[in-house]
Amino acid sequence: MCYEAGVMRPSDILDFLKGFFGSFKKGSTEMIEFELRELENIFALVQMGFFVGIPSPPPTIIMRTLPHLAREIYVMTKRVSDEDALSEMAGVFDVT
Repeated sequence: MCYEAGVMRPSDILDFLKGFFGSFKKGSTEMIEFELRELENIFALVQMGFFVGIPSPPPTIIMRTLPHLAREIYVMTKRVSDEDALSEMAGVFDVT
């Protein structure tokens, strides 16, 4: 078969549709990942909010859900253990 100039072949249409729907998949995956990160942050805030004065849920609920915070606790302890010049100076000058 011979196709005229400007006429789309069926394979061209399929390639276009694959790219079109592929971009939707990528965008929706990125949004789901973003929502997951934000929900993890909210969960950590609910669990550890008593450090900043936010009322916390009952202790039994906190104890049941604490294992789900393992990654967040690791990140917090890593940040605390890293050297921070400002916190060192605040410790020396007894800033509270």
